[in-house]
Amino acid sequence: MAAAPNGPVRRTQTERRASSRALILNAAVELLVESGYSGTTTVTIQERAGVSRGRLLHHFPSREAVLMAASQHLAGERIAEMEQWVARSSYGRIHGAERVDRATELLWETFRQPYFWAAMELWTVARTNEEIRRSLLPEEQRLGTAIEHVVATMFGPAHSSHPAFPDTREILFTSMRGVAITYALSDRDPGADPHLPMWQRMARGQLGVGHPARPKDSQ
Repeated sequence: MAAAPNGPVRRTQTERRASSRALILNAAVELLVESGYSGTTTVTIQERAGVSRGRLLHHFPSREAVLMAASQHLAGERIAEMEQWVARSSYGRIHGAERVDRATELLWETFRQPYFWAAMELWTVARTNEEIRRSLLPEEQRLGTAIEHVVATMFGPAHSSHPAFPDTREILFTSMRGVAITYALSDRDPGADPHLPMWQRMARGQLGVGHPARPKDSQ
């Protein structure tokens, strides 16, 4: 039997490229959250990622290019995170009002993640930067379609097939986005936001379910 090779296993050129690209994208997202668009430059991204200037420019020839790729990266992270929440939750054992309440709560959690603020930085820039707007719009549309599918899974087929579900989902999305933006100015606990029970009551009413059952020991 041949002896196992000594020393670290050398990565292929493709693996090294993929690794450096991921480092650059993660650095760009982190900087968008921490420093905003103005503080996210090719120099700060390069320093945060720990790659050479040549390596950065090999993958992304401009700041706009890396930020657009970061937007796509964010979209993938957001969808994956939502899918993980669905997978690890007890959805298979809850129904009716409890399911609607839990799905609404999980949806609100997505607006409390770092990628939300990174996305908002890009949205703000897109208002006056035509290049970013043109690149960002189709990505946001693609993301919206994918998220609609995940949210339908969160609420379950009984509720997502309700005629009022599309309107309910849209109201939740737009309202949660607006409330989430206020956290840029207010330091408070998002988990205790007074809008959450309001959203849950609205969703239950729109989807035709009553209040969740109370635990027996509280009755």
